[in-house]
Amino acid sequence: MLIIVSKYLIPKGFSGFTFFPFIFLKKKEDKANWILLNHERIHIRQQLELLVLPFFVWYFLEFFIRLILYRNWKKAYYNISFEREAYLNDNDSNYLSNRRLYGFFKYVKSEKSFF
Repeated sequence: MLIIVSKYLIPKGFSGFTFFPFIFLKKKEDKANWILLNHERIHIRQQLELLVLPFFVWYFLEFFIRLILYRNWKKAYYNISFEREAYLNDNDSNYLSNRRLYGFFKYVKSEKSFF
């Protein structure tokens, strides 16, 4: 995992972005934000499980499906299975140690909106 700080590579409204093996952060001080880093490490694990490129295909396909369902960009983003897993577990420092393989699957089907 390599951390790169660049305010120009991060989309507006976000603090970080992961593209295996890199974690891009908007601000230098975010290197000390263990919750943000844990969130991005969860995405690294997800990307490894799906061999990176299929992860992004699934990610954007699921985003567009949820955008159609919710008709709200922010709600669609927060309800992507990968994001649900990361946001719901980013404050657990042991999550990646205890996480099952393909742990995001349990977040794919959800009856209730996350956001």
